[in-house]
Amino acid sequence: MGALRRFAAILVADLRERGRGTRFWVAIALVGIATWWCFPAVETGRFAVGFGDDVRGIYSSAWVGLVLGLMYSSLLSLLGFYVVRGTLVRDFDTRVWQLLVATPMTRPGYLLAKWASHMAVFALVMLVGLAVGAVAQLVHAEDRTFNLIELVKPVLVLALPSLAVTAFFAVLFDLVPWLRRTAGNVLFFFVWVLVNVSLANHFDPSKSAWATQTWLSDPGGMAMVMRDLGTHLARAMPDVNSHDLSVGMSDTVERLRLFRWNHWPMRLADLGGRAVWVLLSMACVVALAPMLDWAAARTRGAEAVRGAGAGRRLAWLDRVLRPLESFASGRVMAAEFKLVLRQRRLWWWLALLGSWAVQSFGPPEAVGVVVIVAWMASVDVFSRVMLRERETLTGPLLFVAAGAVRRLLVARAGMAVVLAMVSVAPAALRTGAIDPLAAVALLMVAGSVACGGLALSVLFRNPRPFELLLVVLAYVGVQGQGPLAVLAHPQWTLMLHAVALVASALLLPMLWPRLAR
Repeated sequence: MGALRRFAAILVADLRERGRGTRFWVAIALVGIATWWCFPAVETGRFAVGFGDDVRGIYSSAWVGLVLGLMYSSLLSLLGFYVVRGTLVRDFDTRVWQLLVATPMTRPGYLLAKWASHMAVFALVMLVGLAVGAVAQLVHAEDRTFNLIELVKPVLVLALPSLAVTAFFAVLFDLVPWLRRTAGNVLFFFVWVLVNVSLANHFDPSKSAWATQTWLSDPGGMAMVMRDLGTHLARAMPDVNSHDLSVGMSDTVERLRLFRWNHWPMRLADLGGRAVWVLLSMACVVALAPMLDWAAARTRGAEAVRGAGAGRRLAWLDRVLRPLESFASGRVMAAEFKLVLRQRRLWWWLALLGSWAVQSFGPPEAVGVVVIVAWMASVDVFSRVMLRERETLTGPLLFVAAGAVRRLLVARAGMAVVLAMVSVAPAALRTGAIDPLAAVALLMVAGSVACGGLALSVLFRNPRPFELLLVVLAYVGVQGQGPLAVLAHPQWTLMLHAVALVASALLLPMLWPRLAR
């Protein structure tokens, strides 16, 4: 009983700490709004989950639950990582861990309590979504029969295993020191793609004949949904491709075709397979217990002491920046360049040189990918440089100087924009000889990415929103789509990022002084 009380105490303390922040409740409200958006009326000609361009299920309890289950097993398992992570780091940095370790609490119990607190947050989010989904069913009135079990069942079966895996990674990334900040935020997106998308494709019954019989699905349950829902649709609408399942808001069509889905018959073996993912996540969390003392010793303060005086001399940097030091604002900008560049790891310099080589001599189809990688390598600069004083608590000392707020804003914005443009300079020069518009677009996007990162970090007072946004846009961009596919769509990206750059340039002077104070 004592162990259970300690477990519950850690869990409740975490939930109370989260509940004190306005940001947490704003996120819950946004989830409710987004959930309602997942159930457009039939007159709109759109759907969030369906087949092809014009087929979806009637809004019954079972279908509403299925839509929510798929959305939460995919999007919430990605975005939720950025919402829940950080509780272990907070305990380490505030030295709460030193108090906890003096109690009879066990290390596996502590980690399981943190994992459970993440799951409790996800449960609250899903509870809000279920309430909104039930209201959507009643409002749209396509099927007035309400069945609580059929509504809740798909959410638990599909989302719970996927969210359990996400909660495990939130604990793991908090333990590993170099994954606690931007590197971890960026890396998780690719881990999520590997774990969810790749495994879903592996178990896809349309691509693997044996997958139709297997009891183990991917963490998000997508393969299981495609198997069972596809079988049902093949009987209800034989003319529809039962493997063409679409998750995400569709385009508008003139008329939707609806089919009835009132019950999802689940096999006992499938439920066992879903339970395996949850139990495996818990086992992996317990297996991290031997790392706990090592991770707790590497707090932000301890790393700062160990890293005092670290950084490369980069003597050539003094010569390059000397012209800037002839006037006051230039000296501040030069100091920002030195502070940022001298702390760059060796891998960053090697990546920059490698990207320059590909931009200069690589095949044209690789250049568009490499410029995105070059911006991603500096995402921590764009997302965190304006928050430096909040993280180091040096604001009261720094901002007492006359004009410090304005000079730092100009210096940091200039440094970030120049860094983003220099990162893609070889591609701009090479492209400019063939297509000047594409070269201008490339530099415009560079400035927009840099200023957008500064503005969003100041707006949210947190680096994670921009880091997540850039990772998602990069994922789409390497496939030749979206706002970062500059060389594929130069005119469109030029106009879009010109607007974004102006908006960021207007936001920064308004938001930064308040953050500085």
